[in-house]
Amino acid sequence: MILWLKGANFTLTTVDMKRAPYVLSNLAPGSQPPFLLYNGEVKTDTNKIEEFLEETLAPPNYPKLCCRYNSSKTAGEDIFRTFSAYIKISKSGHDHLEKNFLRSLAKLDTYLTTPLDYELNQNPNLRESKRLFLDGDELTLADCNLLPKLNIVKVVCKKYRDFDFRALKGISRYMENAYARKEFRYTCPQDAEILHAYSTVATH
Repeated sequence: MILWLKGANFTLTTVDMKRAPYVLSNLAPGSQPPFLLYNGEVKTDTNKIEEFLEETLAPPNYPKLCCRYNSSKTAGEDIFRTFSAYIKISKSGHDHLEKNFLRSLAKLDTYLTTPLDYELNQNPNLRESKRLFLDGDELTLADCNLLPKLNIVKVVCKKYRDFDFRALKGISRYMENAYARKEFRYTCPQDAEILHAYSTVATH
């Protein structure tokens, strides 16, 4: 998604990690994809990979994807963690895990519906944000980090918890805006792949 937004040329190759080529399985033993190999150095941390791409694929040849607001970088940062704990318990399980998950969603929803400073500078009377994404009307690194996780949460919760985002106006609008962008839509795994991955994790 980042490479696409940067306008960089790349080739996408799907690999079955259970039958991964020798060179790949030895690239970063014990680590899961994605990996980044550059000048013989391997990076396995997703955040480090994002930072490296932003620094290396920089202006004037490539656009910047960094956020204007630090708050956009951390918006929704606890959702996947609370979701991972919540989805592993049965529906009649620990209420506090569900509450933590819902609280993290509500926090992101509030951020998405609250006008940012640049919006208020344009319209001081604006009561609700109209921006398309976390930091404005363009996709940023923060969106590249959060949107794939939100997509997983959306698909898995619909299947195993009969829960969706429709009641959360800000998140619903955010996801709709994201799905309208081919950079996001075409880089998401298929729903069936996500559900297969969670078939042994999610509890009913």
